Amino acid sequence: MASEGSPTKREKVLRALEELGRRLVEQIEAGQFPSIELPSRSTTNIRYDPELRQYVLGDKRVRRTAANIRHLRPLMHLVWAAYFSHELVRSWKTTTLRDVYYSAQAYGFAFKDQQESNNIVVDLESVIGFPREDFNIFPEERSSVFGDLTVEYTVPGYEGKRLNLTSHPDGMMIGPALANAKFVDVRADKVIAIEKGGLFTRFIEERVHERYNAILIHTAGQAPRATRYFIRRLHEELGLDVYILTDGDPWGMHIAMVIISGSAEAAHLRGLTTPDAKWIGVWATDIVKYKLPSDPLTDIDIKRLHELERDPRYSGELWQREIRAFLKHKRKSELEAFSRYGLTYIVDEYLPDKLGE
Repeated sequence: MASEGSPTKREKVLRALEELGRRLVEQIEAGQFPSIELPSRSTTNIRYDPELRQYVLGDKRVRRTAANIRHLRPLMHLVWAAYFSHELVRSWKTTTLRDVYYSAQAYGFAFKDQQESNNIVVDLESVIGFPREDFNIFPEERSSVFGDLTVEYTVPGYEGKRLNLTSHPDGMMIGPALANAKFVDVRADKVIAIEKGGLFTRFIEERVHERYNAILIHTAGQAPRATRYFIRRLHEELGLDVYILTDGDPWGMHIAMVIISGSAEAAHLRGLTTPDAKWIGVWATDIVKYKLPSDPLTDIDIKRLHELERDPRYSGELWQREIRAFLKHKRKSELEAFSRYGLTYIVDEYLPDKLGE
Protein backbone atom coordinates (compact mmCIF):
# COMPACT_ATOMS: atom_id res chain seq x y z
CA MET A 1 0.00 0.00 0.00
CA ALA A 2 1.29 3.46 -0.88
CA SER A 3 2.47 5.56 2.04
CA GLU A 4 0.83 8.90 2.80
CA GLY A 5 1.94 11.52 0.30
CA SER A 6 3.27 9.01 -2.26
CA PRO A 7 1.83 9.23 -5.79
CA THR A 8 -1.11 7.05 -6.70
CA LYS A 9 -0.95 4.64 -9.62
CA ARG A 10 -3.07 7.07 -11.64
CA GLU A 11 -0.60 9.88 -10.96
CA LYS A 12 2.33 7.63 -11.93
CA VAL A 13 0.66 6.73 -15.24
CA LEU A 14 -0.03 10.40 -16.02
CA ARG A 15 3.60 11.28 -15.26
CA ALA A 16 4.90 8.47 -17.48
CA LEU A 17 2.73 9.57 -20.41
CA GLU A 18 3.66 13.24 -19.91
CA GLU A 19 7.35 12.34 -19.73
CA LEU A 20 7.05 10.54 -23.06
CA GLY A 21 5.51 13.66 -24.61
CA ARG A 22 8.14 15.89 -23.01
CA ARG A 23 10.99 13.83 -24.54
CA LEU A 24 9.46 14.14 -28.01
CA VAL A 25 9.01 17.91 -27.68
CA GLU A 26 12.62 18.31 -26.51
CA GLN A 27 13.87 16.36 -29.53
CA ILE A 28 11.89 18.56 -31.92
CA GLU A 29 13.04 21.77 -30.20
CA ALA A 30 16.62 20.55 -30.52
CA GLY A 31 16.16 20.17 -34.27
CA GLN A 32 16.14 16.36 -34.14
CA PHE A 33 13.78 13.92 -35.74
CA PRO A 34 11.52 12.70 -32.92
CA SER A 35 12.00 9.07 -32.00
CA ILE A 36 10.85 6.54 -29.41
CA GLU A 37 12.82 3.58 -28.13
CA LEU A 38 10.99 0.49 -26.88
CA PRO A 39 11.77 -3.11 -25.95
CA SER A 40 11.73 -5.58 -28.84
CA ARG A 41 8.81 -7.99 -28.61
CA SER A 42 10.23 -10.38 -31.20
CA THR A 43 10.26 -14.06 -30.26
CA THR A 44 14.06 -13.99 -30.13
CA ASN A 45 13.88 -11.43 -27.30
CA ILE A 46 11.42 -13.39 -25.13
CA ARG A 47 12.79 -15.80 -22.54
CA TYR A 48 11.42 -17.74 -19.60
CA ASP A 49 12.60 -16.50 -16.19
CA PRO A 50 12.53 -19.45 -13.73
CA GLU A 51 12.73 -17.13 -10.72
CA LEU A 52 9.73 -15.01 -11.75
CA ARG A 53 8.13 -18.12 -13.26
CA GLN A 54 6.95 -16.22 -16.31
CA TYR A 55 8.13 -15.04 -19.72
CA VAL A 56 10.07 -11.77 -19.77
CA LEU A 57 11.62 -9.57 -22.44
CA GLY A 58 15.36 -9.56 -22.98
CA ASP A 59 17.62 -6.53 -23.43
CA LYS A 60 17.12 -6.03 -27.17
CA ARG A 61 15.49 -2.71 -28.05
CA VAL A 62 14.13 -1.11 -31.22
CA ARG A 63 13.86 2.54 -32.22
CA ARG A 64 11.12 4.23 -34.20
CA THR A 65 12.14 7.51 -35.72
CA ALA A 66 10.55 10.11 -37.97
CA ALA A 67 13.82 10.05 -39.94
CA ASN A 68 12.74 6.71 -41.41
CA ILE A 69 9.69 6.98 -43.66
CA ARG A 70 8.69 3.38 -42.83
CA HIS A 71 8.50 4.33 -39.15
CA LEU A 72 6.26 7.36 -39.61
CA ARG A 73 2.94 5.54 -39.47
CA PRO A 74 3.62 3.39 -36.35
CA LEU A 75 5.31 6.37 -34.66
CA MET A 76 2.28 8.58 -35.33
CA HIS A 77 -0.03 5.85 -34.02
CA LEU A 78 2.05 5.43 -30.87
CA VAL A 79 2.12 9.17 -30.13
CA TRP A 80 -1.63 9.40 -30.70
CA ALA A 81 -2.26 6.38 -28.44
CA ALA A 82 -0.23 8.07 -25.68
CA TYR A 83 -2.22 11.31 -26.07
CA PHE A 84 -5.54 9.44 -26.16
CA SER A 85 -4.60 7.41 -23.07
CA HIS A 86 -3.55 10.56 -21.21
CA GLU A 87 -6.96 12.09 -21.92
CA LEU A 88 -8.69 8.94 -20.62
CA VAL A 89 -6.74 8.88 -17.37
CA ARG A 90 -6.92 12.66 -16.86
CA SER A 91 -10.71 12.70 -17.29
CA TRP A 92 -11.33 9.47 -15.31
CA LYS A 93 -12.83 7.75 -18.37
CA THR A 94 -12.46 4.20 -19.62
CA THR A 95 -12.71 2.67 -23.06
CA THR A 96 -12.34 -0.66 -24.83
CA LEU A 97 -9.79 -1.93 -27.31
CA ARG A 98 -12.51 -1.79 -29.94
CA ASP A 99 -13.26 1.85 -29.09
CA VAL A 100 -9.58 2.71 -29.55
CA TYR A 101 -9.72 1.27 -33.06
CA TYR A 102 -12.68 3.49 -34.01
CA SER A 103 -11.65 6.57 -32.02
CA ALA A 104 -8.59 7.09 -34.22
CA GLN A 105 -10.92 7.97 -37.10
CA ALA A 106 -12.14 11.03 -35.18
CA TYR A 107 -8.57 12.37 -35.35
CA GLY A 108 -8.29 12.06 -39.11
CA PHE A 109 -6.57 8.70 -39.52
CA ALA A 110 -7.48 5.06 -39.25
CA PHE A 111 -5.81 1.85 -38.22
CA LYS A 112 -5.56 -0.79 -40.91
CA ASP A 113 -7.38 -3.31 -38.72
CA GLN A 114 -8.07 -4.21 -35.09
CA GLN A 115 -4.79 -6.10 -34.76
CA GLU A 116 -2.75 -3.04 -35.75
CA SER A 117 -4.63 -1.00 -33.15
CA ASN A 118 -4.09 -3.65 -30.47
CA ASN A 119 -0.37 -3.86 -31.28
CA ILE A 120 0.06 -0.11 -30.83
CA VAL A 121 -1.56 -0.33 -27.38
CA VAL A 122 0.89 -3.11 -26.45
CA ASP A 123 3.76 -0.96 -27.72
CA LEU A 124 2.60 1.86 -25.46
CA GLU A 125 2.52 -0.55 -22.50
CA SER A 126 6.13 -1.52 -23.13
CA VAL A 127 7.25 2.12 -23.52
CA ILE A 128 5.73 3.52 -20.30
CA GLY A 129 5.92 0.34 -18.23
CA PHE A 130 2.24 0.12 -17.27
CA PRO A 131 -0.44 -2.31 -18.53
CA ARG A 132 -3.27 -0.91 -20.66
CA GLU A 133 -5.70 -1.38 -17.77
CA ASP A 134 -3.75 1.28 -15.84
CA PHE A 135 -4.39 3.80 -18.60
CA ASN A 136 -8.06 2.79 -18.74
CA ILE A 137 -8.17 0.65 -21.89
CA PHE A 138 -9.92 -2.67 -21.39
CA PRO A 139 -11.11 -5.59 -23.51
CA GLU A 140 -14.78 -6.50 -23.43
CA GLU A 141 -15.21 -8.03 -20.00
CA ARG A 142 -16.75 -11.47 -19.72
CA SER A 143 -15.45 -13.00 -16.47
CA SER A 144 -17.47 -13.17 -13.26
CA VAL A 145 -16.93 -13.73 -9.55
CA PHE A 146 -19.14 -14.99 -6.73
CA GLY A 147 -18.31 -15.48 -3.06
CA ASP A 148 -18.28 -14.07 0.44
CA LEU A 149 -15.95 -11.15 -0.20
CA THR A 150 -16.88 -7.55 0.61
CA VAL A 151 -15.22 -4.89 -1.53
CA GLU A 152 -15.16 -1.10 -1.37
CA TYR A 153 -15.13 0.80 -4.65
CA THR A 154 -12.58 3.53 -5.31
CA VAL A 155 -13.76 4.82 -8.72
CA PRO A 156 -15.24 8.35 -8.93
CA GLY A 157 -18.92 8.45 -8.03
CA TYR A 158 -18.74 5.18 -6.09
CA GLU A 159 -15.99 5.92 -3.58
CA GLY A 160 -16.70 4.23 -0.28
CA LYS A 161 -19.61 2.14 -1.54
CA ARG A 162 -19.39 -1.46 -0.38
CA LEU A 163 -20.66 -4.64 -1.98
CA ASN A 164 -20.60 -8.30 -1.00
CA LEU A 165 -19.91 -10.51 -4.00
CA THR A 166 -22.75 -12.89 -3.14
CA SER A 167 -25.19 -10.04 -3.94
CA HIS A 168 -26.15 -11.30 -7.40
CA PRO A 169 -27.06 -14.94 -8.12
CA ASP A 170 -25.36 -14.80 -11.54
CA GLY A 171 -22.10 -13.46 -10.12
CA MET A 172 -20.54 -10.03 -10.57
CA MET A 173 -18.66 -9.00 -13.71
CA ILE A 174 -14.94 -8.47 -13.15
CA GLY A 175 -14.55 -5.05 -14.70
CA PRO A 176 -12.03 -2.29 -13.94
CA ALA A 177 -13.96 -0.97 -10.93
CA LEU A 178 -14.10 -4.37 -9.25
CA ALA A 179 -10.57 -5.43 -10.19
CA ASN A 180 -9.18 -2.35 -8.41
CA ALA A 181 -11.60 -2.18 -5.47
CA LYS A 182 -10.36 -2.45 -1.88
CA PHE A 183 -10.82 -5.79 -0.15
CA VAL A 184 -12.69 -5.09 3.10
CA ASP A 185 -13.71 -8.50 4.49
CA VAL A 186 -13.37 -12.09 3.32
CA ARG A 187 -14.54 -15.37 4.79
CA ALA A 188 -13.13 -17.66 2.08
CA ASP A 189 -9.76 -19.41 2.23
CA LYS A 190 -9.47 -20.38 -1.42
CA VAL A 191 -10.28 -19.38 -4.99
CA ILE A 192 -11.72 -21.86 -7.50
CA ALA A 193 -11.35 -20.59 -11.06
CA ILE A 194 -13.59 -22.37 -13.57
CA GLU A 195 -13.26 -22.23 -17.34
CA LYS A 196 -16.90 -22.93 -18.20
CA GLY A 197 -19.93 -20.74 -17.50
CA GLY A 198 -22.31 -23.65 -17.03
CA LEU A 199 -20.15 -25.11 -14.27
CA PHE A 200 -19.75 -21.70 -12.63
CA THR A 201 -23.55 -21.46 -12.43
CA ARG A 202 -23.78 -25.04 -11.16
CA PHE A 203 -21.25 -24.28 -8.44
CA ILE A 204 -23.29 -21.28 -7.30
CA GLU A 205 -26.49 -23.37 -7.28
CA GLU A 206 -24.78 -26.09 -5.23
CA ARG A 207 -23.41 -23.52 -2.74
CA VAL A 208 -19.79 -24.46 -3.43
CA HIS A 209 -18.71 -21.10 -2.04
CA GLU A 210 -20.15 -22.16 1.34
CA ARG A 211 -19.39 -25.89 1.24
CA TYR A 212 -15.75 -25.34 0.29
CA ASN A 213 -15.25 -21.85 1.71
CA ALA A 214 -14.33 -20.51 -1.72
CA ILE A 215 -14.45 -17.50 -4.00
CA LEU A 216 -15.70 -18.72 -7.39
CA ILE A 217 -14.40 -17.17 -10.60
CA HIS A 218 -15.62 -17.85 -14.13
CA THR A 219 -12.69 -17.27 -16.50
CA ALA A 220 -14.83 -17.60 -19.67
CA GLY A 221 -12.10 -19.49 -21.49
CA GLN A 222 -8.71 -17.80 -21.24
CA ALA A 223 -8.99 -15.34 -18.40
CA PRO A 224 -8.87 -11.65 -19.38
CA ARG A 225 -5.99 -9.71 -17.88
CA ALA A 226 -8.22 -7.89 -15.38
CA THR A 227 -9.33 -11.29 -14.10
CA ARG A 228 -5.76 -12.57 -13.85
CA TYR A 229 -4.83 -9.41 -11.94
CA PHE A 230 -7.84 -9.90 -9.64
CA ILE A 231 -6.87 -13.53 -8.96
CA ARG A 232 -3.31 -12.47 -8.15
CA ARG A 233 -4.62 -9.84 -5.72
CA LEU A 234 -6.80 -12.42 -3.97
CA HIS A 235 -3.77 -14.66 -3.52
CA GLU A 236 -1.21 -12.01 -2.56
CA GLU A 237 -3.30 -9.61 -0.48
CA LEU A 238 -5.64 -12.11 1.19
CA GLY A 239 -3.48 -15.23 1.15
CA LEU A 240 -6.10 -17.35 -0.65
CA ASP A 241 -5.03 -20.59 -2.32
CA VAL A 242 -5.96 -20.70 -6.01
CA TYR A 243 -7.23 -23.79 -7.83
CA ILE A 244 -8.07 -23.95 -11.54
CA LEU A 245 -10.57 -26.24 -13.28
CA THR A 246 -10.51 -26.52 -17.08
CA ASP A 247 -11.53 -28.91 -19.81
CA GLY A 248 -9.26 -31.92 -20.20
CA ASP A 249 -7.38 -30.97 -23.37
CA PRO A 250 -4.21 -29.03 -24.29
CA TRP A 251 -6.18 -25.80 -24.57
CA GLY A 252 -7.52 -26.21 -21.04
CA MET A 253 -3.96 -26.79 -19.82
CA HIS A 254 -2.92 -23.54 -21.48
CA ILE A 255 -5.82 -21.61 -19.91
CA ALA A 256 -4.54 -22.73 -16.50
CA MET A 257 -0.90 -21.98 -17.34
CA VAL A 258 -1.63 -18.42 -18.46
CA ILE A 259 -3.09 -17.74 -14.99
CA ILE A 260 -0.08 -19.40 -13.36
CA SER A 261 2.83 -18.18 -15.49
CA GLY A 262 1.46 -15.69 -17.99
CA SER A 263 1.83 -15.60 -21.75
CA ALA A 264 4.57 -14.66 -24.19
CA GLU A 265 2.34 -11.82 -25.45
CA ALA A 266 2.45 -10.19 -21.99
CA ALA A 267 6.18 -10.78 -21.38
CA HIS A 268 6.68 -7.03 -20.96
CA LEU A 269 4.32 -6.91 -17.95
CA ARG A 270 4.44 -7.98 -14.31
CA GLY A 271 1.68 -8.50 -11.76
CA LEU A 272 -0.66 -10.65 -13.86
CA THR A 273 0.50 -14.11 -12.79
CA THR A 274 -0.17 -16.32 -9.78
CA PRO A 275 2.74 -18.81 -9.84
CA ASP A 276 1.48 -20.73 -6.78
CA ALA A 277 -1.95 -21.43 -8.33
CA LYS A 278 -2.71 -25.12 -8.93
CA TRP A 279 -4.28 -26.74 -12.00
CA ILE A 280 -6.40 -29.53 -10.49
CA GLY A 281 -8.11 -30.88 -13.61
CA VAL A 282 -9.55 -32.12 -15.78
CA TRP A 283 -6.32 -34.09 -16.10
CA ALA A 284 -5.64 -36.61 -18.85
CA THR A 285 -5.33 -39.25 -16.13
CA ASP A 286 -8.79 -38.24 -14.83
CA ILE A 287 -10.34 -39.27 -18.16
CA VAL A 288 -9.20 -42.83 -17.48
CA LYS A 289 -9.66 -42.81 -13.70
CA TYR A 290 -13.27 -41.55 -13.84
CA LYS A 291 -14.13 -43.30 -17.13
CA LEU A 292 -15.30 -39.99 -18.62
CA PRO A 293 -17.01 -39.66 -21.99
CA SER A 294 -14.31 -38.42 -24.35
CA ASP A 295 -13.47 -37.55 -27.94
CA PRO A 296 -10.36 -38.31 -30.00
CA LEU A 297 -7.62 -35.70 -30.03
CA THR A 298 -7.33 -33.95 -33.39
CA ASP A 299 -4.05 -33.49 -35.27
CA ILE A 300 -4.08 -29.85 -34.09
CA ASP A 301 -4.52 -31.01 -30.47
CA ILE A 302 -1.56 -33.38 -30.78
CA LYS A 303 0.61 -30.71 -32.40
CA ARG A 304 -0.28 -28.37 -29.54
CA LEU A 305 0.66 -31.00 -26.93
CA HIS A 306 4.11 -31.38 -28.49
CA GLU A 307 4.50 -27.58 -28.33
CA LEU A 308 3.57 -27.60 -24.64
CA GLU A 309 5.95 -30.49 -24.03
CA ARG A 310 8.85 -28.25 -25.14
CA ASP A 311 7.61 -25.11 -23.36
CA PRO A 312 9.68 -24.42 -20.20
CA ARG A 313 6.54 -23.45 -18.28
CA TYR A 314 5.38 -27.07 -18.53
CA SER A 315 8.62 -28.67 -17.31
CA GLY A 316 7.13 -29.68 -13.95
CA GLU A 317 6.46 -33.33 -13.18
CA LEU A 318 2.65 -33.02 -13.13
CA TRP A 319 2.50 -31.18 -16.46
CA GLN A 320 4.84 -33.60 -18.21
CA ARG A 321 2.95 -36.59 -16.78
CA GLU A 322 -0.37 -35.29 -18.06
CA ILE A 323 1.02 -34.38 -21.48
CA ARG A 324 2.37 -37.93 -21.81
CA ALA A 325 -1.00 -39.33 -20.74
CA PHE A 326 -2.84 -37.25 -23.37
CA LEU A 327 -0.42 -38.43 -26.06
CA LYS A 328 -0.76 -42.04 -24.92
CA HIS A 329 -4.55 -42.43 -24.95
CA LYS A 330 -5.20 -39.59 -27.44
CA ARG A 331 -8.52 -38.63 -25.84
CA LYS A 332 -9.93 -35.37 -24.49
CA SER A 333 -12.89 -34.60 -22.29
CA GLU A 334 -14.89 -31.64 -20.98
CA LEU A 335 -15.80 -30.58 -17.46
CA GLU A 336 -19.45 -31.31 -18.27
CA ALA A 337 -18.57 -34.98 -18.88
CA PHE A 338 -18.93 -35.67 -15.14
CA SER A 339 -22.68 -35.22 -15.61
CA ARG A 340 -22.82 -38.82 -16.80
CA TYR A 341 -22.82 -39.63 -13.08
CA GLY A 342 -25.42 -37.00 -12.19
CA LEU A 343 -25.55 -33.21 -12.18
CA THR A 344 -23.94 -32.82 -8.76
CA TYR A 345 -21.21 -35.48 -9.06
CA ILE A 346 -18.52 -32.93 -9.93
CA VAL A 347 -19.34 -31.01 -6.73
CA ASP A 348 -20.01 -33.96 -4.42
CA GLU A 349 -17.23 -36.34 -5.50
CA TYR A 350 -14.71 -34.94 -7.96
CA LEU A 351 -14.05 -31.57 -6.32
CA PRO A 352 -13.32 -32.94 -2.83
CA ASP A 353 -11.08 -35.60 -4.39
CA LYS A 354 -9.05 -32.98 -6.23
CA LEU A 355 -8.83 -30.51 -3.35
CA GLY A 356 -7.67 -33.32 -1.10
CA GLU A 357 -4.98 -34.60 -3.47
